[in-house]
Amino acid sequence: MIGPVLELEQLTKFYGPHRGIEDLDLTVAPGRVFGFLGPNGAGKSTAMRVLLDLHRATRGSARVLGLDSRADSAEVRRRTGYLPGDIALYEKLTALEHLVWLGRLRGGVPRARIDLLAERLGLDLSRRVDELSKGNRQKVGLVQAFMHEPELLILDEPQSGLDPLGRRQVREILLEQKRRGVTIVFSSHIVPDVEAVADRVAMIRHGRVDEIRDL
Repeated sequence: MIGPVLELEQLTKFYGPHRGIEDLDLTVAPGRVFGFLGPNGAGKSTAMRVLLDLHRATRGSARVLGLDSRADSAEVRRRTGYLPGDIALYEKLTALEHLVWLGRLRGGVPRARIDLLAERLGLDLSRRVDELSKGNRQKVGLVQAFMHEPELLILDEPQSGLDPLGRRQVREILLEQKRRGVTIVFSSHIVPDVEAVADRVAMIRHGRVDEIRDL
């Protein structure tokens, strides 16, 4: 696309008297990897949810893929792969059944694509969700975010709960997506995870951008 993938102007979210994020001003160009870096509770997850209109902004504006994040939220979500920090899964389905169901909601995802991603991440698709460890639940979330080959990836702590091999696989997949021209926005509180793949990073503390720097 022509123009920024993300344009945030004074983006703010309060939960009653409690601040989530305040006055975020950011621009992310197409094909770039942008990292939100900060401690737990800094506002990283809130920023991502507001981008997808999962949480309604208190004030300010956000344009995502050239669209208004509020008025065009359905289209934004269709074109985005999203991994929440607290992914909810249907406990009684197998990992495969869950992913196929989600794929149908997106208009159909080739089984081969699901199998390839699961193999790379070491995910047993035959196991029921309620039998999976935290790390394997995270892998289900990662597969669903990548499997429809979106234009934009918004990933909240994508390497959380993974062992060193899983973390390396995620880094490799992110770098492959970057080479394909996919724009990636992800959060972490672990500096090496961000530095390994990001072009630019915003340091967030207490809901505000403390610093933005190129890597």
